[in-house]
Amino acid sequence: MGKVVVIGSGVAGLACAIRLKAKGYEVTVVEANSYPGGKLTEFTSNGYRFDAGPSLFTMPTYVDELFEISNEDPREYFNYKKLTHSCNYFYEDGTRLTAPSDPNEFATVMHDRLGENRRSVLRFLRKSGRMFRITAPVFLEKSLHKWSTYFSFSGIRGILNLWRLRMFSSMDSVNRSSFSSYKTVQFFNRFATYNGSNPYKAPATLNVIPHLEFGYGTFLPENGMHDITASLYQLALRKGIQFEFNTNVTEIVIDQKKVKGIKAGERTIDAELVVSNMDVYHTYKRLMKGFELPQRIEEAEPSSSALIFYWGIKGSFPELDLHNVFFTREYAKEFESIFNYGSIYPDPTIYINITSKHVSKDAPEGCENWFVMINVPANKGQDWDTMVTRARINILEKLRRILGKDLKPYIETEEVLDPVKIESRTSSRKGSLYGSSSNSRFSAFFRHPNFKSGVKGLYFCGGSVHPGGGIPLCLLGAKIVASMVKPIK
Repeated sequence: MGKVVVIGSGVAGLACAIRLKAKGYEVTVVEANSYPGGKLTEFTSNGYRFDAGPSLFTMPTYVDELFEISNEDPREYFNYKKLTHSCNYFYEDGTRLTAPSDPNEFATVMHDRLGENRRSVLRFLRKSGRMFRITAPVFLEKSLHKWSTYFSFSGIRGILNLWRLRMFSSMDSVNRSSFSSYKTVQFFNRFATYNGSNPYKAPATLNVIPHLEFGYGTFLPENGMHDITASLYQLALRKGIQFEFNTNVTEIVIDQKKVKGIKAGERTIDAELVVSNMDVYHTYKRLMKGFELPQRIEEAEPSSSALIFYWGIKGSFPELDLHNVFFTREYAKEFESIFNYGSIYPDPTIYINITSKHVSKDAPEGCENWFVMINVPANKGQDWDTMVTRARINILEKLRRILGKDLKPYIETEEVLDPVKIESRTSSRKGSLYGSSSNSRFSAFFRHPNFKSGVKGLYFCGGSVHPGGGIPLCLLGAKIVASMVKPIK
């Protein structure tokens, strides 16, 4: 039986392990932390449960598929519900809206609340869906770094329709030409943050992202986001995949351009295939002796990071739901602060996730678990202690203005996650959430491939490589890796 080592047990590493096991390989997952999941983990504090990382769940079929290829019924082990509304939005002038998941209902809300033309909204969403159907078979489901992709039917179709992707226009410029209300433009510009990018620089190709919410819908696992990690980890154990936690890999052993295994301290684990779910930057720098990091990866602009306050709120806020966004007045200045100056904008856009709205056990009765996040720059040696202290003050003041309540007396427990901690816990370069940003029209092509050219048996998955970050893309990256590996008969 062929042996595989997967370095890292983030969602992409777990998915790779499951897919390769289904192909007949003997799989061992080696993880530096004491737990699986990477960023997709959980913790409890004073009776409150928090999802530590990703909070938005779209395209759950990619998770279901991992059970199905393992000959299991996903509904026996992993369940979720589709949300009727994707998010609540709050503007500084008092405007509030709840965005339905149904496109027609959403268009009506945008007309009634923001004065936007219904036809403009529906036309935009149709274009987003068309872009997804063009890009998914080429840019998301296959390697961009193999000629076979471009000579396939879907590849040729994608190339012939590249003009529809608006690669040479910014996301913001296309959105401004599509809508009359600046609030609608701000609403759709926000989707650039789903992969840590700047809508004023990123290509309008990113307008494909709204289709994930309004074309497929948003979902919530019945036990919160960590249920994804827990379910996949248990699936892997049932299939005989081995896990070694608290184990630091020190080298990927490569001899005569072929993978031989890994070294963990003084120990060598033999393998004919190695898949690194570690950030590709650190994979080269720490584990690949004698190999130069490609210059385009060295110079790539990191995506934005996050500053998260996990607050146990002793009280209930009925105007809030699972997903909530409080917009800044000056969106362009916020992104300028993040990407140009490496600082936190004093009036940040705030995202609040409250799973206890749907999973009552996540907080004590009458209380709520608030995951309060703002977008911040990657870690470049800033004074984070001072920046975090100031950001907390600004967040509380903004929420006081909009919600009309001083939150400080409601906070009975608090934990903080900043870019420095993200970097140390997940080996994400500079604490970025999505590897490199997509602020260039060619960013998708500049991401590292899912394989190492010239080295047989070495593969890469996760948010720092193709096709990018976020749960759906990480799961698709695992699928791309598995497609390159021949099954064992």
